[in-house]
Amino acid sequence: MNQVRAWLLGCALTLLGTPALADLQLVLQASGLDPQQTQASQALLDEALGKLPPRFKQQLDRRVLVSWSARMPADAYGQASLVSTLELNSRLLPGLADGSAAHERTDRPHGTVREELLATVLHELTHIYDRARLWPATERSLIARCKRQQGTVGKVGLPEVCRGQAERRFTLSDDPRLLDLAGWQQYVGRRGEREQHNGQFVRSPDSYELSSPKEFIAVNMEYFLLDPSYACRRPALNQYLRDHFGWAPEQQACAKGLPFLNAGSDFARQPLGEIDPERVYEVDYLLAEANQNWVSRWGHSMLRLVICKPGRPRGPDCRLDLDQHLVLSYRAFVNDVQLSSWDGLVGAYPSRLFVLPLGQVIDEYTKTELRSLASIPLRLDRQEVENLVRQAAEMHWSYDGNYYFLSNNCAVESLKLLRSGTANPRLNDLDSIMPNGLLEVLKGRGIADTRVLDDPREALRLGYRFDSYRDRYQAMFDVLKKQLPIKQDKVEDWLALDAEQRRSWFAQADLRTSAALLLLEQASLRRQLLLAQDEVKQRYLNAAALKDGSIDKANQTLQQMLANSGFLSRPAELLDAKGYGLPQPDERKHLEKVSSERQAQLLRLSTDLDKEVRALLDPSRAKEIAAIEANVKQVGEHLRALHKAAGGLQL
Repeated sequence: MNQVRAWLLGCALTLLGTPALADLQLVLQASGLDPQQTQASQALLDEALGKLPPRFKQQLDRRVLVSWSARMPADAYGQASLVSTLELNSRLLPGLADGSAAHERTDRPHGTVREELLATVLHELTHIYDRARLWPATERSLIARCKRQQGTVGKVGLPEVCRGQAERRFTLSDDPRLLDLAGWQQYVGRRGEREQHNGQFVRSPDSYELSSPKEFIAVNMEYFLLDPSYACRRPALNQYLRDHFGWAPEQQACAKGLPFLNAGSDFARQPLGEIDPERVYEVDYLLAEANQNWVSRWGHSMLRLVICKPGRPRGPDCRLDLDQHLVLSYRAFVNDVQLSSWDGLVGAYPSRLFVLPLGQVIDEYTKTELRSLASIPLRLDRQEVENLVRQAAEMHWSYDGNYYFLSNNCAVESLKLLRSGTANPRLNDLDSIMPNGLLEVLKGRGIADTRVLDDPREALRLGYRFDSYRDRYQAMFDVLKKQLPIKQDKVEDWLALDAEQRRSWFAQADLRTSAALLLLEQASLRRQLLLAQDEVKQRYLNAAALKDGSIDKANQTLQQMLANSGFLSRPAELLDAKGYGLPQPDERKHLEKVSSERQAQLLRLSTDLDKEVRALLDPSRAKEIAAIEANVKQVGEHLRALHKAAGGLQL
């Protein structure tokens, strides 16, 4: 019936000689306005029309009646209705008419009253545009494109992922692609359902955008149209809006490098760095294999950025530039010394995107936790790689979610980053809550190329696999058994001996065996330090220890370290709250200064903490660590003496 009425109206307009509307019109209701107010109001509306994309105005081919209203709350600027009317707060009209609104500062995001009025007009018009249902032709085009992407052209029925296109009610705010970028991600295990909580609230231009997807798109249209730096601050959303409208306003040039804070443990270096997306050759799915710990029994999901060293053309040789590679790792930021399984289940820990040097991640898993790493290339095209890097940088600065071991863990977070970063249709309806399971489904979709692991030796040589040091330690232990009549058969049994028991064999070791002993003593020291770390956690939580005051000094230092290290996972805390999105050049200068100061403080605190924590250990544990350190020193001296006696250079 509505279509018939629209057809009859069109015929009537044609017969009357009145052309159908071909563009958006803003019609000022000037009744009651003096000439100065009318002129200022019209100038505001003309400027707003001039800011809008041509396609926006063409598709919203209607008359929007604009009036000034005295019925609005004092702090409101304007609002639009469902029937194409827009009201502005008459309280602001005198300032607009006499020009003072252009200079009157506000505490709102756009600065002056007039800029806020202009942003309000654009904001409310976006709501009207968003509420305009898609034209049938546009809707059919979207569905056809979706079917092509899913490879179902010519088949009966719609794939589940395309059905959402057919049922969409809004032009922008329910677009699955926008929802991915905006932070309303898909629930794991609930196909099509979206999360209610938006974790991308850090570095927001206006917290009102987080109230709903409809407000999100309206707020972001304000900045897309009015802020020349928007493309540099929110590159993914900027590209989305450019693609949607086939147009963009005049925008400033952006720096190639994307800023990040390196969360590595080397507190002596400057943490602020840059990633140039053009230097990223490939992205790997990096899987730390499972161990027996409750929180690690399914492995740990990460993404590895294979970055070429400066001056090297993109290509396979970039995989050898290990010192340039970075790891994107979603982890629970534990702001105390106790990792609680219950807190992990109920989401008490923040989930944040850490950027880490590859070398540290390799050592952390292979040497300390004795877990192997598999690094599997993802089949992404050039544009997908660069877009993923940009999205990762945005998440690094803007995301602070909740970590749930069973529903929003490293695998889920990594998948959401891949989906929002690449817009690859093969990821749209993919689900997995387990890191090893995610690898399998990525392989099944043809995204993860696991063939690189088929030849174990080649995989190790080319850096597709980093094996656990457990096998190396066993190999070193086998060297011991060939020369020394020791009774143990496994390296674990050898390391379980007291340091003094192992020391009795040092004098009988030859050059090769002494080198093996040195490596094993270093492994024993790492093992004891891990046990000591857990012991300190337990004592920290022990009320008796707190009462006797023995933990006070170390506790104070530890709390200072935790407070100061939080910026490595939530770097936005170092910046002025007025900025949004990716930090711009003037903000980066401030970042470099402040992050260096924090890093220097962490270096000092870590040295103090090492001394103070030793005092908290059980005497037997402290004695064993000291004995192993003495072993490392003694076997090292013995090795140097043997090497010198053999006529070699002194080690």
